[in-house]
Amino acid sequence: MSACEIASPLAQSPGLPKSTDGEPVFPGPWAAEAFAMTVHLHEKGLFAWSEWAERLSAEVHKPGRAPDGSDYFDCWVAALSGLLVAKGIADADVILALQQSWQRAAEATPHGKPIVLGNDPQH
Repeated sequence: MSACEIASPLAQSPGLPKSTDGEPVFPGPWAAEAFAMTVHLHEKGLFAWSEWAERLSAEVHKPGRAPDGSDYFDCWVAALSGLLVAKGIADADVILALQQSWQRAAEATPHGKPIVLGNDPQH
């Protein structure tokens, strides 16, 4: 079995939306990118599987989360951001500023056009 065929423990996350053939299902490209980034950072040794599982579980079980799991990848991004901040890898203010910039860019982008950070009117 090659390294490409070995499933990452992250791909086996409980609650991860999957297709009928067991592959992860993403609500949009951003979720797939968040998933890939998490897998990459874990494989690079920035955090242990147990740290990730604990952080994601805490996010998924926070009061106010969607009971149907429709916000699973919102939880995923919040867990990743929180873990990176807690480990001193990222700055919470920088993450928030980037989130706000992407939101403004999305709102300023005409329907059907790619959302790029350069579309942020404050960029």
